[in-house]
Amino acid sequence: MTTNRIAFQGEPGAYSHEACRKARPSMEALPCRTFEDVIEAVRSHQADLAMLPVENSTYGRVADIHHLLPESGLHIIDEAFVRVHISLLAVPGTPLSQVREAMSHTVLLGQCRGFLRQHGIRGVTGADTAGSAKEVAARGNPSLAALASPLAGEIYGLDRLADQIEDRQNNTTRFLIMSREPDFARRSDNMLTSFVFRVRNIPAALYKAMGGFATNGVNMTKLESYMVDGVFTATQFYADVEGHPEDPALQRALEELRYFTSMLNILGTYPADPLRATQQNGG
Repeated sequence: MTTNRIAFQGEPGAYSHEACRKARPSMEALPCRTFEDVIEAVRSHQADLAMLPVENSTYGRVADIHHLLPESGLHIIDEAFVRVHISLLAVPGTPLSQVREAMSHTVLLGQCRGFLRQHGIRGVTGADTAGSAKEVAARGNPSLAALASPLAGEIYGLDRLADQIEDRQNNTTRFLIMSREPDFARRSDNMLTSFVFRVRNIPAALYKAMGGFATNGVNMTKLESYMVDGVFTATQFYADVEGHPEDPALQRALEELRYFTSMLNILGTYPADPLRATQQNGG
């Protein structure tokens, strides 16, 4: 049974909601309170897919996501790149000159420092971006605006006093779309494979584990380490590589990786988002 729903974390109008509309416009977007709730919505069949942010081009990876992915039991079937366009939103009829404070998530406040400084607006930390827009609409105070997506302004009936005020115009968030079932059937020239692994406790284990990718000409686009269970000696690695696990070169590289690892979990294989190349070129 399918629900035709895709779950995301945050209030309606969040950037994750925007990612749902971009990547799966025919599906109903289901807001959830936490990332764990998003995953559980899919596992419990309340939704068919999960939309999870993993990294931002300005602020790096999203905290805790890499811990949740391998434990979720879900599989990556797509990625979606969403440009983070920030609007200044206020109650209807408010002129820009009347705004004294702007509320948003702390990360977003740091992405438009130039605009806030130019207009003498003080940043105020809110729970999240869309939640801040919702609160500004509820308060009805013209001196308080929100920094959020244009979609949030549309949902909560706020005026857009300024658009695309982010300091970096190439500011982009990468999302992963996850499902209960993997999809290895698709094949193209731009496939990506994501996996997590732990190296065996032997000298130069990581160096040796990575050697198979170099000798087989497999491009690794991401490699990140993080602690497991708060223990310094238990390190897990998350990696993205180009190719499909059934490609001979990647197949050989993964076989060599398995020899030097105590755990290897392939999270999914999926086509690269077209915006990936633009982002890598700084566009």
